[in-house]
Order: sequence, then C-alpha cells, then structure tokens
Amino acid sequence: MAEIKPIRAWRYNSLLAKKMDDLTSPLFDVVSEKQRKTLYQNPLNSIHLSVPQGPDAAIRALHLLQQWKQDGILKQDKLPGIYVYYQYFKLAGSPRDYCRKGFICHIRTYEWDENVILRHENTIPKAVNDRVELLEKTELHVSPTHGLYTDPDFRLEKYMDEAIASPLYESEDYQGVRDVLAIIQDANIIQQFIDTIQPRSIILADGHHRYEGSLLYKQKRARENPDHTGNEGYNFHLMYLTNTEADDLRILPTHRLIQGLSNFDESRIVKNLEQDFIIKEIDDADTLHEIILGKKWAFGILLKDKTLKVRLKPESFQKMTWHFPDEIKALDLTVLHYFIIEKILGIPGKDQRKSENITFDRSYSDCLAKVIRGEVQMAIITQDISIEDVKRVCASGYTMPQKSTYFYPKVICGFLFSSIKEDEFQSPAYSRF
Repeated sequence: MAEIKPIRAWRYNSLLAKKMDDLTSPLFDVVSEKQRKTLYQNPLNSIHLSVPQGPDAAIRALHLLQQWKQDGILKQDKLPGIYVYYQYFKLAGSPRDYCRKGFICHIRTYEWDENVILRHENTIPKAVNDRVELLEKTELHVSPTHGLYTDPDFRLEKYMDEAIASPLYESEDYQGVRDVLAIIQDANIIQQFIDTIQPRSIILADGHHRYEGSLLYKQKRARENPDHTGNEGYNFHLMYLTNTEADDLRILPTHRLIQGLSNFDESRIVKNLEQDFIIKEIDDADTLHEIILGKKWAFGILLKDKTLKVRLKPESFQKMTWHFPDEIKALDLTVLHYFIIEKILGIPGKDQRKSENITFDRSYSDCLAKVIRGEVQMAIITQDISIEDVKRVCASGYTMPQKSTYFYPKVICGFLFSSIKEDEFQSPAYSRF
C-alpha cells in the first residue's frame, strides 16, 4: 500500500557539518520567538529555509537556497539512500534512557480517501497555506513529517542498528535530545525497507500541515501538467518513519489556553461546570497536572482566582450531541472540546479550528504563569494520549481535535533536505532506484 523511495539528500558540506549544533533548528510550529531570534543571527542556520523571515518570505528562501547550492554550502549526495535517524532522550521524573529509532525516506503523497496515510488530527488552514507557498517556491522538503508503521517482527531494526554505529552526524538539540543520523546506500538493504513498508498503512503522527501542504501542491501540479505520470518529484513527500511496536514512542499532552472571550466570567463558568462535572478545588496549583493523571474524563482548570480538578459525570456523557462513533466521543479531548469549549465557553465545534480564542501550550508551568499574569483568561489542562487511542481514531476514519497529540521528541530541521525538482529528484542512471 505505502510506496517509499530512497533520497538523494542535500546536506551541509563536510566542513560546516562539523558544527552541526549551530545549523539545526526546531520545527516551524514549535520554535519559540526567542529561539528564532537567536537562530536567525546565524546566516547559515536551517531556520532561514524552514521559517524564512519578512515579506515575500518564500521567495527569499528560494534565493537563499539557490545561493547555498551555488556556493557549495549544501551538496547533494551522489547515491540515493535511506537515512537512519535515532533520538536518545529522557523524560522528567523517569530514570529511563529512551531511544526512538526510525528512518527518513520519500513516501508517495496519497489522497486521504486512499487510506494509506491515515490522519488523526484536524489542521488549521492558515498553517497549511504557508507550507504550500514555501514548497511551491523552493521545491524543497526542509524537514520530514513523522509517520508510524506497525511491524511486530521488527524486520528493519537490525539494519538501522548496524548503520547507526557509523553516524554521519551527532547533535544535541534544543530539547536536550541527542540526535544521530546515518545512511544506508546498499541497494539490497534499501529494498528490504521498501518491501517491509509496502503492504502497510501509515499513521501520520506529526506534521499534518506539512503533509496536507504537499497534497495540495501535488494536486495543483498534476492539474497543470498534461504529461503527468505520477512519478514526478511533486508526487512524493519527506517522512520519518518509526515503528508503533517500539516502547520508545512517547505522546505528551497539549493544554488549551483561552483568551479574548467577551463577557468572560469565572463564577459563571464554575457554576456551569457543576451541571456536568464533579468539581474539586485544589489548593496547590503546582500539583494539578499530577492529580488528574490516569483518571478518565478528568481535566485541570486554571483560573485567575481558582484552580479546579473537574471530572465529567458518567451520566452526562449521554448528553453529547456530536455525531461521532463511540470511540471518538469517549476520548478525553472530545469530551473537553464539547462539554467545556463548546457548551460552557460558547465556541461551536465547527468554529474551533479557526478560533483565535484558543491557543495551545505543552508546558504546564507556562500555562500557570500565563493565567497568573493575566495573559490568558483560563487554561484547560489535559492528559497524554496512548498510541492505541491514536490507532483507534485512524481506523474509524474520523479525526481528533487539532493539537491533540505531541509526539516527543520532535524531529529537528537541518540534518538533510529533500528536493522534488525533477533533475534533482530522479535517481541517476547508475542507481537501480
């Protein structure tokens, strides 16, 4: 079902790559304003391609890319390869050392209704449009999205473990994660990767906006090309693939921040919550995110003058009028978006994707600080989601609310770039791919 191809990646030349820490950058949707300012000071940092600045930003990125190619700052690998990418990390409160294993390749950009690439989240339209414009101008995938395949036999790990013993790069990123990249160019081993992935569907874990941008771009180019064959570069997308059966896949919660609502009244909100929720006031706000852990339909509410643990009354669940299958309706985040954001805060479900009243933050301490400082009106604290929940949603054909999952750690930008320009995308005659 899923067609993958090796890549002839563009990478920083060997002299620059000795200082890879100075060249990598976070993904465009997680980099903070403070981080951006620091990274922009380095004229060779990858952020200038992933999050270009100023008016006509996409055109500026194109000109910079052309200059970097001309000056030898970026060089294209002679042979196509599968790029093995390991991320070594720890989680707060746990002594365990984690290693998420995966590989980067091209994957055919499938339409959603083909059910090869399965999405579990909705997207925000503006973010998709920004990605389309950048891809259209540069014809470059600057960072891979994150996809999940399921292989309980772990057929590919032995090849990846062997490759990672001879890394191209090692770097410590902004998350404190050690990122390691290696390459496999043996044609027989590459074929093993192709054959292993071919019969499987792929869950899109992270990068819904970038993938949807690729999809829209493919559709546009196909309409414009009378000789379209399906094998052109614009039919492919850059993806980092990891195995759902590995025990190093971590999904962290993303909290909801509410601001700018007219007639916002804390006492009225608390009174309305009492209709469907069991409410407990918490004295120590610092412990709220720990108190809700492991409890179904339980959330934290941070208000200026109150900290609450709220848990949906079981009998209230039947009041939900959204027309979803039971496995979607029963998700914590569906309950949150229906009973709190729509029913109490008055933001209809159909408007929530575009609402400027809802923002997101993965840091509990940041949420608490923003409420205390009055930067937001309230914060709704969520729990993490299991990979089994994600699988069930994908199998149902429905999606979760936007920003439902935060797969940790994030892939970094700067290790490699993937061109879909025809003369750079197609493999040379001496390669069997």
